[in-house]
Order: sequence, then structure tokens, then C-alpha cells
Amino acid sequence: MPVSSGGPVGKRPALRGLRPWHVSWLLATPVAAILLWILVTSPIGPQGQGGSGAAPGATFYVLGAETQGLQVGQRAPDFVGTANGQEVRLTDLDGRPIRIDDYRGQPLWIVFWATWCPPCQQETPDLRAAYEAHRADGLALLAISIQEPDTTVRDYVTRYGLTYDIGLDSTGAVLATYGVFGLPTHYFLDRTGVILDRYFGPLTREQMDQKIALIGNP
Repeated sequence: MPVSSGGPVGKRPALRGLRPWHVSWLLATPVAAILLWILVTSPIGPQGQGGSGAAPGATFYVLGAETQGLQVGQRAPDFVGTANGQEVRLTDLDGRPIRIDDYRGQPLWIVFWATWCPPCQQETPDLRAAYEAHRADGLALLAISIQEPDTTVRDYVTRYGLTYDIGLDSTGAVLATYGVFGLPTHYFLDRTGVILDRYFGPLTREQMDQKIALIGNP
């Protein structure tokens, strides 16, 4: 009479067909899954250097190879036109084009960001507060979302009660024109459109006020 193993029926025969490479594959699969999860959920960086000698924030989200980007002292290019053979077109949430000339005569703060970007989310409350504190002085703040659906960005704007201008860079052409390689990236322009400062990474509220003061002078 056969002796029962005491385990589930059919389990022992199924294990007889395993080979050493089967076991190795079974052990490797969960390890690979864990490594993939870490890669996907962890921001890349920090890398690069911020403007005025400032190091990027510890959570600067790097998108690609570091570039020089636009330099302090340069005039910021338009958001609509052609650059390097590619069409450049920045629009607002209603699909209307946004041009750099729309802000002539105002100190302009440009920030490149995305709703999914953790350091961008981190500085959103301070962006909102800094703009509200200085908008009466003529400050313009343009937050350029990178390659996101307008509905996603609109939901984020509504959820957090953002009142500053939002631009949609649906193709990433504006990002490329400005040489942005990570998020958030900040540019601070004087009233004529000349870049006076830039910064890579999230800013503290104190840093925001300092840079606003730099571009807010007549």
C-alpha cells in the first residue's frame, strides 16, 4: 500500500520536473521585480549645478543629460515659433498661444514642472504663496508643464487653487529650446526679457523672495 506524503495531492509530482535553471529563474524573478520597483519609484539625481553657484536641490528630478541651457544675461526666446527645425508652441489651458512678449514690462518668473514630479509638488504651496504675496507688485509667474494632458494639469491647478499662469508644453519643444534637463527648473527674467538668474531644483520660500526681489526692481 502506498504511503501518503501528507501534502496536497499532485504537488510532489509537479516538483519532479524542475531543473536547476528552473530554480535559478524562480529565485531571480522576485529579485528583479524588487530592483525594478526601486528604479521606477526613486527620482534620478541629484546632478548638475544651479544658477549663481547654487547646487541643485537634493530632489532635483533629472530627465536627461546635463546641458548648459540658457545662461544668465541672455534674452529668453519666444514660446512660439521654430527652433532647430522643430515647431515651438506654448499654450494655456484653453489652447491659446502664450508668447514671451505677453510679459514685456513685467518681471517674469518661469518654472518648468510636471504634476507627477515629487520636488515640483513639494514647492507648489510656496510657489502659490510667493506669487500671491508679490502679484500686486506686477510679478508674473508662468509655470510650464511638460508633456502632460491639459485635463491632468487642470485638475492639479483646481485642486491646489493655483492662480498664476500655466503653460502646456505638449511636445517638449519649449523644454528643449530652454535647455532644461530636470525638474523643477527656474528662470528669472527682468522686465525686458533678459535672464537675471536661474536655479535647478525646488526653492525654499526664502529663496523665492530673494530672487523675486532681484527681478522686481525697476
